[in-house]
Amino acid sequence: MRKPQTLSSSHVQPDREIFRLYLIKPSHYDDDGYVIQWYRSAIPSNTMAALNGIALDCIQRRALGELVDIKISAKDETNTRILPEDLIRDIRADGGKGMVALIGVQSNQFPRAMDIARPLRAAGIQVCIGGFHVSGCLAMLPKLPVDIQEAMNLGISIFAGEAEGRLDEVLRDAYDGTLKPLYNHMEDLPGLEGVPIPILPSLNIERNLESRASFDSGRGCPFQCSFCTIINVQGRKSRYRTADDIELILRDNLADGIRSFFITDDNFARNRNWEAIFDRIIKFREEVGVNIKLIIQVDTLCHQIPNFVEKAGRAGVKRVFIGLENINPDNLMAAKKRQNRITEYRTMLQAWKAVGAITYCGYILGFPGDTPDRILRDIEIMKRELPVDIVEFFCLTPLPGSEDHKVLDRKGIWMDPDMNKYDLEHVCTGHPLMSAAEFQDIYHRAWDAFYTPEHIETLMRRTAAMGRNPRKVMRLALWFYACQLLEGVHPLQGGLFRRKYRRDRRPGLPRVNPFVFYSRLSWNIVSKYSRLAMLYWRYSRAMTRVVKDPARLDYMDLALTPAEEQDMDELDMFQATEFGQVAVDKARKDAAARDARQTAAQ
Repeated sequence: MRKPQTLSSSHVQPDREIFRLYLIKPSHYDDDGYVIQWYRSAIPSNTMAALNGIALDCIQRRALGELVDIKISAKDETNTRILPEDLIRDIRADGGKGMVALIGVQSNQFPRAMDIARPLRAAGIQVCIGGFHVSGCLAMLPKLPVDIQEAMNLGISIFAGEAEGRLDEVLRDAYDGTLKPLYNHMEDLPGLEGVPIPILPSLNIERNLESRASFDSGRGCPFQCSFCTIINVQGRKSRYRTADDIELILRDNLADGIRSFFITDDNFARNRNWEAIFDRIIKFREEVGVNIKLIIQVDTLCHQIPNFVEKAGRAGVKRVFIGLENINPDNLMAAKKRQNRITEYRTMLQAWKAVGAITYCGYILGFPGDTPDRILRDIEIMKRELPVDIVEFFCLTPLPGSEDHKVLDRKGIWMDPDMNKYDLEHVCTGHPLMSAAEFQDIYHRAWDAFYTPEHIETLMRRTAAMGRNPRKVMRLALWFYACQLLEGVHPLQGGLFRRKYRRDRRPGLPRVNPFVFYSRLSWNIVSKYSRLAMLYWRYSRAMTRVVKDPARLDYMDLALTPAEEQDMDELDMFQATEFGQVAVDKARKDAAARDARQTAAQ
């Protein structure tokens, strides 16, 4: 069963103490300066799950001694309002011992984290900030950036690295009132075998759209993508949990009725324990009869691993995030994304369709050779030639912690100083062929180009032709497009019913008159849901045509046609770009070498 959030005596003795530990995952601000927050958020926080599990282990081991009860409060700001005055009051009410840990803070969330931290520090509350922003900056930059230095000047402690095996020290220091300015563990990343398992509090799961938990079965990535922060924060040497660890996670959640899981590994296909983990889950599904459902993230060559896709289907993988990134090999080479081979895209996507998994593909805009016309051309090629279900677009962003950011910083090239914009939706630096306005405009036009009613109907026809339910694709397409079109946020930051508070606006921006604020808010709600209803109606009409078509199982188009050798000479994906033919030539050389090895072995 899910572990309690505190371990304390039923009758607290006078000499016992309470130490309040707040684990807060901050959100960030929208373009109007309001905190992005929802009645129900879309994605559970894996950082929250990991830190909560580690903190529960500290409680069980009495890390602060037998007479100190640690009380944990885990809050995700994407679905819970955070008021610093409430945190101050509660810590003081319990005796004044405590710490607020702002966890998993990404670069776009750092300004919001600081705005939460400032009043806490002014009230004498101890604060620690950790996550990808501080870890990435310490890993890649020669000196601390201004924002992290400001935090340290305010007495905020910085934690870089991962907390497994390290939280005890931080808690003891906080209990003694002697938090260090910096805990830097970037050179000593912990192993994951046998460490406390990630577990989300029940309340956190209830505040997500679905009853879904998250966990990582491994960390790190061996690839060298220049835009990526994971390789520099979690390392290029992968670390793994065992199948036994994963079974503990599953059993703990299954006991609470949780059967849906997001495995957050950046690339589960490169986890050396993938097969043992899948086998353990398959046993739950096929022998115990538990209908476990999974979302995983993989690379574009996962289908070449023997049995990987087939076992993924048996293990209940229903959705797959794939780092497609681009279909233009010129752009992939510029980003050092050499492992992505466009000649394998069709085969890989068709393999996932065969096991009934819905594919989500990340697609990056703004590579050096991109122009609006080229971007729109490539999107049309992708729609026509690849059987991808859902596409999520990103702006190429020099994220702190990435090689791209390090290079621009070293060269003194301008990057937007406002970290709130580093959410992969905003233009943060110059582009050689597009102005900032053109770049931002084509980002929004890309969503419009892919999610047309006509193409959504095509996606549903492809799904129906495979004997699957087209309603699932329709609903996901509606979700992804509506988040961007109506709410102005990326769907991974989306949720159900936007909550907006007049007082929760970014410092420095004026607080709007109540009459004006609530009038605008009411109108926006009516306007957005009216447009959502119209979009749903258009998509639903297309779905009705698909479902009622007696020939739906016979549908075939270019994307569903099995990949063949001649595709490389005919498809625009290979013929429309300068390096397309280079990719084709390499694929043919690799195939010839492979055939030669097989012949020699015989």
